[in-house]
Amino acid sequence: MQSLMIVLLGIAGMTFGWFVYSKFIATKIYQLDPDFVTPANEFNDGVDFVPTNKYVLWGHHFTSVAGAAPIVGPAIAVYWGWVPAVLWVTIGTVFFAGVHDFGALWASSRHKGKSIGALSEDVIGKRTRALFMVVIFLVLLMVNAVFGVVIAGAFVNTPNAVFPAWSAIAVALVIGQLIHRNVNLTLLSVVGVTALYFSIYVGSVMPIELPANMFGLTANANWIIILFIYAAIASMLPVWVLLQPRDFINGLQLFVGLFLLYGAVVLSLPDISAPAFNNNMAEDAPSLVPLLFVTIACGAVSGFHGIVASGTSSKQLNKETDARFVGYFAALGEGSLALITIVAVSGAALAATPEIWHQIYDKYGSAGAGTFIQGGAQMITNGWGLPVGISTTLLATMVALFAGTTMDSGVRLQRYIIQEWGDIYNIALFKKGVFATLLAVTCCLLLAFGAGGASGAGGLSIWPLFGSTNQILAGMTLLVLSVMLIKMGRPARYTIIPMVFVLITSCWAAILKLMEFWVAGNWLLVTIDIIVLVTSFMVILEAVSVIAKFRKTNAK
Repeated sequence: MQSLMIVLLGIAGMTFGWFVYSKFIATKIYQLDPDFVTPANEFNDGVDFVPTNKYVLWGHHFTSVAGAAPIVGPAIAVYWGWVPAVLWVTIGTVFFAGVHDFGALWASSRHKGKSIGALSEDVIGKRTRALFMVVIFLVLLMVNAVFGVVIAGAFVNTPNAVFPAWSAIAVALVIGQLIHRNVNLTLLSVVGVTALYFSIYVGSVMPIELPANMFGLTANANWIIILFIYAAIASMLPVWVLLQPRDFINGLQLFVGLFLLYGAVVLSLPDISAPAFNNNMAEDAPSLVPLLFVTIACGAVSGFHGIVASGTSSKQLNKETDARFVGYFAALGEGSLALITIVAVSGAALAATPEIWHQIYDKYGSAGAGTFIQGGAQMITNGWGLPVGISTTLLATMVALFAGTTMDSGVRLQRYIIQEWGDIYNIALFKKGVFATLLAVTCCLLLAFGAGGASGAGGLSIWPLFGSTNQILAGMTLLVLSVMLIKMGRPARYTIIPMVFVLITSCWAAILKLMEFWVAGNWLLVTIDIIVLVTSFMVILEAVSVIAKFRKTNAK
């Protein structure tokens, strides 16, 4: 019964966010103009700039930003108890993530579809752009490396998910061609989701496994390499061929998954085994503040969302007024995924008693995507009566598909940044799409195996650094939005307040992790952490200087 109260609390907050707060932000702060000519229409090239139906674009944006992070982060953060996790997800989604994602999409659309790093030059200054893009590249590097490791682990641990995960690509290629020929979207939705769920059934009875050792590498390592080969190819295709239809189908699949999970709560009313506040933590457990606010990034607020919003979604926005639906509503969708993850890993479906729950959560980081799959699958089985094998395959496929679509977009965005560096510094080789993609993928593989060892299995050691860096980037994006609003003479407190909170907690967490990495002698992560902290501090100083000069000039 407690689980139902958690769901009702979270949904009530998000309902307020959509019907009240987002409307206020859209009309009074961002002031959306239905007649504004968006970059998708101004620069329509049929490859990156493509005017897109807002529902299809929402599917792309949602599944690109969702990935595995709103599952992994909350599944880990419940270690401190379910109350802090639920409060941060609900408040963060409504007042932080929605404003951040919506704002990044709007700001990029107003600046010819430039990425948040590139448009920071127009808003703050030339030096800011170079610094900002370094942080963005590092975030993308960590996102792609981590998600490659997550998917590979899912394929190794749940081989039933392999067939449906790859079948979804074939389905998306067909759907993309039909959408491009203006076939009825509702019909395609039904056919696409039906094909996807049929493949899940096939996968549940036909597991696919790689040999334990192939080409001198483990199955996990081979899956990581295969995934990045795929991501490199996918990132160079026109967005309408694979990226848009795959994300659209995955978005519909998430709706079905969320329906099953939330429906299971209503039908079975599971009790909560996790404590409201965990007072039985390991001696070396990190403190709730500030680590909670970087452990749950996606699902509360995430800098990666701003990269996607300004990197790919703004180039497909047909009307400026669509930005509220695409940006803010996608944030609510991700928040709802994070919320049900908390229920799945806190309830009796995962652990019948508090004692068993404490055995699973014996230390910080002992849980993750696998815990969600296990708890969520049992919850669906208890509520709907589906065989546990099919429920497990369904959720494992969902995790793999979301992480995969994030990799597709992430590698594409890395390519954009490398090509932008080619333009800025006049490096001809960097401007070439194929070389830029190969360079991006090579960097991701080096980090995955550099941090994770020969098998790549230890790549999740990047997660704590990703969390703090990702949140620092969110704070920097809110900083750019704040400067932009101040220059436009509009109220900026709705972006400044979340910006200050996010920057303080994320920089604090990054410094704590830096000390841990230093003691452990992990010099790769020490170097990345220092670069992020120094460049972020310099961006903040640049922004403060610009605001001071602007106000001084206007005061005369």
